[in-house]
Amino acid sequence: MPHPTLSDVTSCLSDYDPNALPVAQAQAIIRDFVTPIRSVEKVALRSALGRVLAQDIVSAIDVPAHDNSAMDGYAMRGADLDGAQPTTLNIIATAYAGAGVETKVAAGECVRIMTGAPMPAGCDTVVPQEFTQAATSTNVTIPPGVVKTGDNRRLRGEDLAAGKPALLQGRILRPADIGLMASLGIAEVPVQRRLRVTFFSTGDELRSIGEPLDPGCVYDSNRYTLYGMLTRLGVDIIDMGVVRDDPALLEQAFRSACENADAIITSGGVSVGEADYTKQIMATLGDVTFWKIGMRPGRPMAFGKIASNGRSAYLFGLPGNPVAVMVTFYFFARDALLRMMGADNTPLPLLQAVSEGPIRKKPGRTEYQRGILSTDASGRRQVRITGSQGSGILRSMSEANCMVVLQHEQGSVKAGDLVDVLMFEGLV
Repeated sequence: MPHPTLSDVTSCLSDYDPNALPVAQAQAIIRDFVTPIRSVEKVALRSALGRVLAQDIVSAIDVPAHDNSAMDGYAMRGADLDGAQPTTLNIIATAYAGAGVETKVAAGECVRIMTGAPMPAGCDTVVPQEFTQAATSTNVTIPPGVVKTGDNRRLRGEDLAAGKPALLQGRILRPADIGLMASLGIAEVPVQRRLRVTFFSTGDELRSIGEPLDPGCVYDSNRYTLYGMLTRLGVDIIDMGVVRDDPALLEQAFRSACENADAIITSGGVSVGEADYTKQIMATLGDVTFWKIGMRPGRPMAFGKIASNGRSAYLFGLPGNPVAVMVTFYFFARDALLRMMGADNTPLPLLQAVSEGPIRKKPGRTEYQRGILSTDASGRRQVRITGSQGSGILRSMSEANCMVVLQHEQGSVKAGDLVDVLMFEGLV
């Protein structure tokens, strides 16, 4: 089945207007247009951290492999407990982790047991040693009411049962997942190949670090924030530097990027009044649309797919202002790249917090304000914005620990109102 064009995707939207596009509609178009990269490789378990799982991991064994003790104490038969009187039992053996006991425990008997040791035959309960009385090498007394039948016993297969899925395809593997696979004896893990992403900035006024700063010029910060955000996603990165506003150089850059990567991210060159040939080259090389999105910051954006010499890549043309680059990356490019990586849909989680002060906002656009989240004396979450919200003030992103997300239909916020908040921790 041929891949749908952007026109195919947008033709289903009766109210589609590229010059006044709501955030949710732009996100839906990108989600429907982008497809995952299907290429699998096997890596050593320790190298799988942060990678996208390419196949379900099915447990071949029961974990744990046998009923075992969750505590240091005494393994016994629950039927021997006396609910009203102390219970005294004879100690017939000691069970250690990795070495159980062969003797079956009869009525009136128990086994001294260590955490993780297999439960002796006949036992279904463990009494923690700190709950016992008058313990000697031969017997122990259990006060009434300290345990009930079945307490402190881990059941065979309680963590994972043989034949059951342990981890599902599309999961971004975390430290706990690495440990879980180790518990199953898995040495190699099938993962999606790393996504290749190339990026560059456009503009005659931009200078790279180390170059002299001529009058009217600025250092290019966007490539460094993009590098950090892409690194967090775990993709392979190709930094193409700064490309001047020259048609030949721009076309060469787009073609090279397209031929060497799965996705291309640019900053600058998509706003009204900027060099028209940047847009012309994007459109000439493929299926690209140019949007004015109902949001602040980050109104202009280009999106599509371009091709060169038989290779194609998805294109995300982000604005040039530093804060707008970060906002559009997180709320548009990030989910698309994760989808390309074959990862499960992972929408950004929003919390709610009380606004410490009023925030001016007009309905009809989505706004992303930099904020500082804290808790008051009662433990309630509260948030205040960082001050001036200009899209060129990168310092405000550094000071903030969250983004206040003011939804499309929302109006001005009063002090004490609840607002949606996106935490930066783990994200930036």
